[in-house]
Amino acid sequence: MVRIRTSAYDEQREAILSHAARLFAERGYPATSMNQVAEAAGLSKSTLYHYYRDKYTLLVNIVEGHVSKLELLVDEVAGENLTAEQRLRELIRRFVEEYSGAQHAHRVLTEDVRFLEEADRERVVVKERRLVAGFAQAIQQLRPELDAASLSKPLTMLLFGMINWMFTWLRPDGGLNHEAMASVVADLFLGGVPAVRPPALVPLSTSS
Repeated sequence: MVRIRTSAYDEQREAILSHAARLFAERGYPATSMNQVAEAAGLSKSTLYHYYRDKYTLLVNIVEGHVSKLELLVDEVAGENLTAEQRLRELIRRFVEEYSGAQHAHRVLTEDVRFLEEADRERVVVKERRLVAGFAQAIQQLRPELDAASLSKPLTMLLFGMINWMFTWLRPDGGLNHEAMASVVADLFLGGVPAVRPPALVPLSTSS
């Protein structure tokens, strides 16, 4: 007989992932046990195994789930009728908004992805490359001449450097929230992009 999953079942799975992400973010993946996850979720260990067979499965679901949500945001923005600047601003806004509610999952993605097995890690890397490509395309649309100098991707990585590590210093109870910072990041980046000049290419040395 096929067991039908209910909405309550899916909600419990998501709640477990949330608790596990917090513990992995605070303690590190290797130092967190299934007993600790069960305790944090208010479940017995046997009940926890009903939802996830082991700690590694939790890690895969946290990391892949988080990056898949970001991937969906890129696809949604790409499907909207926006100018180049509007597209980039909207990407920044939606990413920062997503990070605001997924700080633990994001920390797990940045710090614990190395514990994934090769096939799982490669699947996540492919998704991350799609995220980079989505931003790079928006930058290329904004300043096409920079792509000829192969700067679209480096500029994208600089932008990710601003938003990806915001969770390390931005406090929810501080004077600035994520919504305000998304606008600041967009202004700072878009204000600087027009000033970028393609560097002179360094000729490759030839051996005699």
